[in-house]
Amino acid sequence: MPSTSKKARMAASVASVMFTNAVYFPNYRIYQGDTPGGMNYSCISHVFYAHASVGSDGGLSDEWADCQAPCDGVQGGLGSLMHLKQQHPHLQVILSVGGGNSSQIYPMVASSAAMRDTFARSARGLVEASGLDGIDIAWEYPCDLEQGQNFLALLAAVRLYLPDDQYTLTAMLPAGKAVLQCIDVGQAANYLDYINLMAYDFTGHWSLKSGHQSQLYAMHKHESSGSGGVTYLMSQGCPAKKILLGIPVFGRSFLHATGPDQKFKGAGGTDGVFEYNQLPRPKTKEAVDKRSVSATCVGGDGGFVTYDNPETVKTKAGFCKQKGLGGLFYWTGPADARDKSRSLVAAGFRALHTS
Repeated sequence: MPSTSKKARMAASVASVMFTNAVYFPNYRIYQGDTPGGMNYSCISHVFYAHASVGSDGGLSDEWADCQAPCDGVQGGLGSLMHLKQQHPHLQVILSVGGGNSSQIYPMVASSAAMRDTFARSARGLVEASGLDGIDIAWEYPCDLEQGQNFLALLAAVRLYLPDDQYTLTAMLPAGKAVLQCIDVGQAANYLDYINLMAYDFTGHWSLKSGHQSQLYAMHKHESSGSGGVTYLMSQGCPAKKILLGIPVFGRSFLHATGPDQKFKGAGGTDGVFEYNQLPRPKTKEAVDKRSVSATCVGGDGGFVTYDNPETVKTKAGFCKQKGLGGLFYWTGPADARDKSRSLVAAGFRALHTS
C-alpha cells in the first residue's frame, strides 16, 4: 500500500497546475530509438505507458520489450519512467492496457466474473510491484450493448482492487457516438478519474472521401467532431472535469486531394500517416481551417494532410477551459516536435495555464 495517497500526491501538483496535460508513450517507440527521457516534463502531468497485453485468462502478460532494454541509463522504458518520477514528483505514470489488438480478448475477459477478477487482481499486482499510479483501460472498442455492460463490470472489478483514493483509473474511448452509445458513460464516469476522448481518426485512408481527421467542430451533421463527443459525454452524465480531449501528434494523408470532401487515391506516409514532427511536408504551406479548427498542408508527397498544429491546439485548450474539461492528452509524445515553438504538448500546456 503506498504511503502517500493518490489525492495527496495530486494535491501537491494541482496547487500549481489546474489542468491535466498528458502524453501516451508507446513501448514500441523504444525499438525506434525513442525513450521517455526525451520528453519535456515541465509540460507533462501524466504519462500513459502503452500498452500492456491482456492474457486469455484475464491476467496481464508481461510482454514489454522495454523491461530489459537499456533506456535512459536504466532497464526498460517503464524503469525509465519510474526514475523520471523521482526527478519530477508531480508526474503520474499510468499503465495503459489493451490497444489495437484488444478487440477480441477484452470482450472475452470482461464477460466472465472470474476473469474480470483475475484481471483486476493482476492490475493491482503490477501497479504495486512497479510503483505505478494506476491503470488505463484501452479497449478498442466495446461494440454493442452487452459489451458496454461488461465494460462497466470490468471497471467496477478494477475499482475494488484500485480504490479511487489511492489509484488513478482511466479509459480511452473514441469521440464517435457509434461506440459511446453502447456504454452508460455516466455510470462509467463514477468509476473513472478520466475518459480520454480520442478526438481524432475521424477520417483516414479507409474513408470514402478526404476529411479533417481531428476537427473540433463538424462542418456537416453526419460528421464526428471533438466538440460533438464532449457534448454527448456531458449529456449522458459525465462530468466535464473527467474528460480529457485527445490531440493527434500525427497527420493523415489523402493523395490526389486538395481539401476535405474530395475523392482521393491512396495515402502518403506510413499507412497513411505522417508523424507531426515530419509536418508540414516539404514544399507545402501550412494552413488552418478556423471553422473546423484543423491544420492542413497540401501538395508534395502527402496530397491533402490533416493534423493539429500549435494554433489549433491553443484553440482546443481554450475550448477545454470554456467547457471546464479536465485537460488534454496527446498520442504520442515521441512524435512531437523538438522545437518548443512547434511543440503541441508545450502549446497545450501554455494555453491551458495562461488566461
